[in-house]
Amino acid sequence: MIDNYEHYITKNIKAFYKRRLFSPIVYIILLTVLWFAFSLGDILSPIHIDDSVSFEAAYKDSDRYVKTTLKKLYFTGYTMKDGNDIKGYYYYCMRDKHCSIVLLAPSTCEEGLPSIDKLTVVGKIVKGKGTYTQFVNKLSKDLSWDSKGLSDTITGYYLNEPEYHLKTTIFMFVFYFGTLIYAVISLIFYILCIRFPVLAPACQNLVVFGNPHKLLAEAEEELATLPQLATEDMFITEHYFIMTSPYGNAIVPIKEILWIYKYSTLHKILWYHFSISYTLHISANKHLYIHCPKNTKSDIDGIIDYLAEANHDILVGFSEENRLKVQAVQGKPLHVERLLAWKKK
Repeated sequence: MIDNYEHYITKNIKAFYKRRLFSPIVYIILLTVLWFAFSLGDILSPIHIDDSVSFEAAYKDSDRYVKTTLKKLYFTGYTMKDGNDIKGYYYYCMRDKHCSIVLLAPSTCEEGLPSIDKLTVVGKIVKGKGTYTQFVNKLSKDLSWDSKGLSDTITGYYLNEPEYHLKTTIFMFVFYFGTLIYAVISLIFYILCIRFPVLAPACQNLVVFGNPHKLLAEAEEELATLPQLATEDMFITEHYFIMTSPYGNAIVPIKEILWIYKYSTLHKILWYHFSISYTLHISANKHLYIHCPKNTKSDIDGIIDYLAEANHDILVGFSEENRLKVQAVQGKPLHVERLLAWKKK
């Protein structure tokens, strides 16, 4: 049993959010590593290269996704297929005094135009292998060259337009920046709750009952003078029910509690049942709902008995009758209750 409950609620609020700092920090670091490891900046804003820069030189400079203008393109007669679907059309053009290969999307080349005078395209520079090697071998036979001789003439790197998936790219970056913003906001919020515990939801939920700062101070003072009933992470003082568990914190004025009940959860791995835990549910005025998970039956029974004795108006036990009674008492939706409470302040 803890002997000193001085500032116990705020200490637990700070500890709770310090534990939660780990996830957003690690996620932000992971996104940063991915940004540089996979050149995500180039995907978002492809590097512009002029026709004096060969695809091989750009690739070796780590410029994978590029935007460039191509002149005098000629269709080779070969395509790249994905199953029965044509993924792209192979074209060649002169670039930096070398013959360069470009794989164009069907929509770009109108499904195989014989020639294209000028075209600005965004794509990914790829080192030739696999299907590209097969293409070079077939082309060398058409030209009556050996594949090595043609490889000396054609650069081993080509521009692949279909590899730059615009829709996929947009979705990926919406997800990337959306989750990044969420992680940053979460991190800032956790830091604020550590610095100013009264900003935590456990305290701000009290706004519908009065000034959160004053109610927190009152609950702290009552807990510091030793609680009337205490379990491992649940406490009852003269006027408050307090929870300080690894799953969250809560403060509820006892006079505002409408309904309390418990339910059990069976924990198992495959067919082996290894434990049963109990969750205490508290419904209070102004749509305040508290869940106290993973407690023992004896602890929750003790809390329920004490609360029922402290406030004889509290409904005890889960039943449809009790649910309907609480539903009849509840008024406006929670967000409306909070808005009105803030306006009164």
